[in-house]
Amino acid sequence: MSKYIFNLPDIGEGIAEAEIVKWHVKVGDVVAEDDQLADVMTDKATVEMEAPVSGTITAIAGEEGDILSIGSMLVEIEVEGDVDLEELEELEASDGNSDKPEPAAAKSVQDTEIKEKKPKESAPSEAQKESEESPATDTEEADAKPSDEGRQKVLATPAVRKRAADLGVDLSQVKAQGDHIRHSDLDAYLNYGSGQGYRPSGGSQKRTNEVIKVIGMRRKIAQNMAESKRNIPHFSYVDEIDMTEIEDMRADLNSNRGNRPKLTILPLIIAAICKSLPDFPMLNATFDDEAGVVTRHGAVHLGMATQTDQGLMVPVLKNAQDMNIWQLAAEIGRLAASARDGSAKAADLSGSTLTLTSLGPLGGIATTPVINRPEVAIIGPNKIVERPVIIDGEIHARKLMNLSISCDHRVVDGYDAASYVQALKHFLETPVLLFAE
Repeated sequence: MSKYIFNLPDIGEGIAEAEIVKWHVKVGDVVAEDDQLADVMTDKATVEMEAPVSGTITAIAGEEGDILSIGSMLVEIEVEGDVDLEELEELEASDGNSDKPEPAAAKSVQDTEIKEKKPKESAPSEAQKESEESPATDTEEADAKPSDEGRQKVLATPAVRKRAADLGVDLSQVKAQGDHIRHSDLDAYLNYGSGQGYRPSGGSQKRTNEVIKVIGMRRKIAQNMAESKRNIPHFSYVDEIDMTEIEDMRADLNSNRGNRPKLTILPLIIAAICKSLPDFPMLNATFDDEAGVVTRHGAVHLGMATQTDQGLMVPVLKNAQDMNIWQLAAEIGRLAASARDGSAKAADLSGSTLTLTSLGPLGGIATTPVINRPEVAIIGPNKIVERPVIIDGEIHARKLMNLSISCDHRVVDGYDAASYVQALKHFLETPVLLFAE
């Protein structure tokens, strides 16, 4: 018997440390060569560590969430038989220095194996048997089912009915101030009329406190957001944009798209961003505050804030200014899918010069997004809503959207941010300009 110390290898890109985000083994487990040991996360990737030898785990380094230095012990494995450990270590060292393909970022790791369990069929009780064998009499059925005769029908909107059902409130007990029950009537009943105050759905069921360790992607998000807010003096600006024309154009393009991907509004907004940026280079920039250097980028590498099961990720549309709207739509779909299924590469998650964040169908009236450091600006389109607008003294229905932008006040002045949004607004409200040279 001999013991082999498996040290955390150099994952590349000058990484000095990595976080343990998931253990697949514990002390006493028997592993075969190439079995998964742990998932470790660096600034750019989540990488699976595999066993270099077969044996029994005799020690592991720390718990999930701990930070390990490159070269420190990850696991200790007791190996049976004659194994030339020195030769194995030399082989691993040479492999570590060889040219390896870039590891996949955020490789999909199933934290939980979902198993469907068929419930056991319990034997029917004597009461059940008797119930099944003896049909109910008319009198019993009448007792079991309350009669609707004499009950006045309760008038309420579907939204009020759903809310009442969620709260466990019988609408027949709620007094209406008008011809039907409104939310205000339900509020009055909850606050004063029920005698029990507010009762949430679920009745008296108690909930216990849950303590969750902040590790992995969630800890990285927390660190990045804290650093951004701590180091960047944010300011936000919001303006209203009439999206009627561009939405009509989008509908026409989709009706004649052939085998091309269906357009959402995002490719058109991105095209407008790229068209309007050349006159405002201070927005497509990154700020190295330690060196005191601002880099104004020629190409638009647009980060797209994407919600995944692991947390917020920002895949990057490289050279967005060179793509047409159909290419943008295809690349948006590819990057979003790779971020969500964990197949995005490190190159897909780095190098952004400006970020776009959208809540999609959740919309929202306005947002004040947090800048993706070291960038100096982030743009947030909000929900498109049809509203009445007065044009030439007449009321028209128009599709309006608020657009938010947050900027780093050390680099971008308020006047510049407002001027840029006006330029972007001009392209979105006159969409034919997106296709003009």
